[in-house]
Amino acid sequence: MNRYITYLLMGAPGSGKGTQGKVLGAVPRFFHCACGDVFRSLELRTPLGQKFVEYSSKGTLVPDDLTVELWRTKIEAQVLEAEFKPDIDALVLDGIPRNVNQAKLMENLIDVRRVFHLSCPNREELIRRLQKRAIKDNRLDDANEEVIRKRLATYEAETKPVLNFYSGLVTVVDALQPPVKVLQDIVEVIWSTRDGVIAFNA
Repeated sequence: MNRYITYLLMGAPGSGKGTQGKVLGAVPRFFHCACGDVFRSLELRTPLGQKFVEYSSKGTLVPDDLTVELWRTKIEAQVLEAEFKPDIDALVLDGIPRNVNQAKLMENLIDVRRVFHLSCPNREELIRRLQKRAIKDNRLDDANEEVIRKRLATYEAETKPVLNFYSGLVTVVDALQPPVKVLQDIVEVIWSTRDGVIAFNA
């Protein structure tokens, strides 16, 4: 199987990965897949779904190999349904790979062309954004500052090292800019590559 041409969106919780992913996914020849959506749309009666329930019902982390397998199954289903056409579409991912081990497990599945690090060193701003989003979405547990700080610490310890794994492919984007400027910075980098020109012109 040919690897999927892929752009990764990375950044701490609240940095705007999901927002940018959705906008890029609305552009023809780009297909956005958020790891959270994969879990939310999971068919729980399937063997893979049952494995997921086995871990999630105990409140334990889903193992990396199962996470990648769930993601791969979802993507292959979207190829079969012609929602994602890998011969002409570029994949835009956020939320996966979540750690270096997942990045290694996905090496034979994705051909990463560029990693966009939505950087926001101002942790207080991230906390403000996450609390605002939690209240808007009526997820009040997520508005708890202690919970948010734990999520940020987990990101620093587990996910941020993925940037080093893709060393040489990382573009840092200031996530504190207005969302439209963040998008502009991302698009300009994709446009400057041969693959990007083909994608935008297709």
